[in-house]
Amino acid sequence: QVRLVESGGGLVQAGGSLRLSCAASGRTFSSSVAGWFRLAPGKEREFVAAIAWTDNIDYEHSVKGRFTISRDNAKNTVYLQMNSLKPEDTAVYYCAAKGSLSSPVAVASNYAYWGQGTQVTVSS
Repeated sequence: QVRLVESGGGLVQAGGSLRLSCAASGRTFSSSVAGWFRLAPGKEREFVAAIAWTDNIDYEHSVKGRFTISRDNAKNTVYLQMNSLKPEDTAVYYCAAKGSLSSPVAVASNYAYWGQGTQVTVSS
């Protein structure tokens, strides 16, 4: 059974930083595509970033240059370093994983495994 557990969320002032972690059990990120999505109140779930086992990386346009996704295969953990945070980044952030590289990484329905989410709140 695959289990993803996020951590690292919290409350931060605008301009601050947070690092989210997603630890996996039952599946290794070294053979998966790991993605981060976020869900803000009143909005649809939004793709944030993804990293494949090929090290191919994709970012949503609004976070490019501010967020960095990375992977530690030895710890079977994926990270999302978030810098220069803005109030509009406030959301619940979810880690997800899928095995196929062929399906689009930005489409949430392509991911089979999801974590429980971690709240990120950015105050102005």
